[in-house]
Amino acid sequence: MLKRTLVGLFCAAVAASSIAADESTPAQLADNAPDTYVVKRGDTLWGISGMFLKQPWRWPEVWRMNQEQIRNPHLIYPGQIVVLDRNGPTLSLGRNLGPNNTIKLSPQVYSTPANSPITSVPLDAIRSFLVEPLVTEDEDLPGQPTVIAIQEERVLAGTGDIIYGQNLLPESPAWDIYRRGKPIVDPVGQQVLGYEAQFVATAQVSQPERDGKAAELKVIAAKQEIISGDRMMPAAKSELLAAPPHSPAKGLQTAVASIYGGVGVGGRNSVIVLAGGHNIGLEPGHVLALSRAGGTTIYRGDGRAQEIALPDTPLGLAYVFRTFNRVSYALVMEANGPVRTGDKAAAP
Repeated sequence: MLKRTLVGLFCAAVAASSIAADESTPAQLADNAPDTYVVKRGDTLWGISGMFLKQPWRWPEVWRMNQEQIRNPHLIYPGQIVVLDRNGPTLSLGRNLGPNNTIKLSPQVYSTPANSPITSVPLDAIRSFLVEPLVTEDEDLPGQPTVIAIQEERVLAGTGDIIYGQNLLPESPAWDIYRRGKPIVDPVGQQVLGYEAQFVATAQVSQPERDGKAAELKVIAAKQEIISGDRMMPAAKSELLAAPPHSPAKGLQTAVASIYGGVGVGGRNSVIVLAGGHNIGLEPGHVLALSRAGGTTIYRGDGRAQEIALPDTPLGLAYVFRTFNRVSYALVMEANGPVRTGDKAAAP
């Protein structure tokens, strides 16, 4: 059975007390950190925290919120004021500017906010990755749920059309239809970790499979046309999960298996595929430091050849947002150089 994980929209803020901080040293303030900042439309918590902290992914440790705010984490809206207390440090919310441009501090939020709350990371960059199948990890063997025909012996099907399938689980009324794509290969061990699953459509069962007859399904949404032989998996509901950024276990290390989309290099806001998932302890919210192996150089200046190792080159940070058994997807949040297949990804 194909394993899948759906990670939904990220909460706008999570209190430091709601997660176990695994950092041994306090978060450090950024150079020239402001005392206050007025939230603007399009901001993210990562971006705002980067104005205050040298390690912006550590924002869950420094946001000071009460229990009511923890229960209702969609808190930060354009127009609100973020206030820095340098003793800690901690960040909190002020309601608005008072007389003479003074700041009126309050743990409350607008009772009727006119704007949508901001998110943890740029959601538009990963929205489709959260709701569509991405990876198939099992072998493509006979007996898997499959589209076997299209109504009236047509070759292609789209939204509103009727298709027929077999080997469907009776308890699953809705099915995602996908097409197996290229293999995802571990750049170190060269073994196949899985296959990219190209999302095709979603269909609803109208007549279940019984008495030796195929199931009938109606296509309710199609991203591209369906053909006979496309595979299917039960459609899972997207869940709203808080995934505050945090560091994985010390010593965790993997590699970039590919840059999503078939491009050769990635940069800020690129989606990358990592050669590791649940099997190595990765989970949504993990932040990984990207780097490139420095290799070695031959030095001959002292009359003899010396092979000297060079340090790794730091490349930036990646935020893991979806994990499978042996593969994960991450968003490059910060990059000071191109990210390539084979680059290292490790606990920061």
